[in-house]
Amino acid sequence: MGIKTMKTVPPVHRIALLFNGSKIYDRGIISGIGNYLSSTRVSWDLFLEEDFLCRLKGIERWQGDGIIADFDDPLIGEALAGIRLPVVAVGGSYQDERAYPKGIPYVATDNHALIKAAYEHLIEAGLTRFACFSLPEAQANRWAQEREKAFRHLLQRDGLHAQVYRGLGTSAPLWDSAVEQQITWLQSLPKPIGIIAVTDARARQLLQACLTAGIAVPEQVALIGIDNDPLTRTLTRVPLSSVIQGTETMGRTAARLLHQMLHGMPSSGTHILIPPDAVNVQASSLHQPLGDPYVMQALLFIRQYACQGIKTAQVAAYVG
Repeated sequence: MGIKTMKTVPPVHRIALLFNGSKIYDRGIISGIGNYLSSTRVSWDLFLEEDFLCRLKGIERWQGDGIIADFDDPLIGEALAGIRLPVVAVGGSYQDERAYPKGIPYVATDNHALIKAAYEHLIEAGLTRFACFSLPEAQANRWAQEREKAFRHLLQRDGLHAQVYRGLGTSAPLWDSAVEQQITWLQSLPKPIGIIAVTDARARQLLQACLTAGIAVPEQVALIGIDNDPLTRTLTRVPLSSVIQGTETMGRTAARLLHQMLHGMPSSGTHILIPPDAVNVQASSLHQPLGDPYVMQALLFIRQYACQGIKTAQVAAYVG
């Protein structure tokens, strides 16, 4: 009798994913990790919280084999400092190499390329003035400040003035003040103008401020966000243009790096930049210069109330 050949069963590795699934950015990365697992012979037992939120309490005592984590959250970087498991970091890119975590492979969304894609789209739409709507400066918003830097660099390169507005954070007590300040800023801008928001959520807020103030989008203000969040699109009266981040590629790349590390391949200090996938062009940035202010007012009214069965007489009454 011949000797039966035993099949080699790949080891099962226990991997923790430290992300906040409430964000489309994190969900896209998690999806990319899942796609890597389904397309390879990798055998991983994935740990995520049941509600897909990130909780760090006790993570230093976790008995697993590796971790993939969102290092845009500074608390995650602090919690994993000194941990002896293989770790792959995911987050935003930095102009200054010293800003990356030391000794940890890092898969980054290319912040400069994201802003460049949005900027070039607005140029193609015929805009010659540009502004950026960002977030308040904070450790948790370092990626937003990197996008500001990219915006300033691109406009400086082209000899243009860079308008950057951070505004207030999003919270119920500050909401009215935030909207009032956004409207004041919008009214102060020369028009027509193209505005890049650092996220779709910020773009949605600014779009609502435009509608509240009677500022025509995209005739006076052309808007584009970043993330291509389908939920955000359902919450806007004017469909929102957005840059699609390469999050699934980021997830697959991070999983591949960790897979290699688990099999003894060194990856310390590796930085991989992932460009955006594309620009999803919608009505908010389809700027077409119009000389007649009455036409602009009519288009604004139609965009806001087209789904409510408005009649020609109502449009005429609004325009006056």
